[in-house]
Amino acid sequence: MLLCQIPLDDREITIVTDAVRQWCEERKLDIDSIEGRRAITIAVDLIQTNPRHDQILAELSKQMAHQ
Repeated sequence: MLLCQIPLDDREITIVTDAVRQWCEERKLDIDSIEGRRAITIAVDLIQTNPRHDQILAELSKQMAHQ
């Protein structure tokens, strides 16, 4: 993953990676798959724009379902 190049603090990186890993596990996808990488991009966007960090997984699932 390329999270080292993204301006997030350690807590936000943990939230993003945990949400994406869980999302991928639930769908039996590899985090390095095209969908996994797209989920990372969306999760990073969400963490930067959404003050409710506890809702990242739900919002990620919602947005990935619409793409």
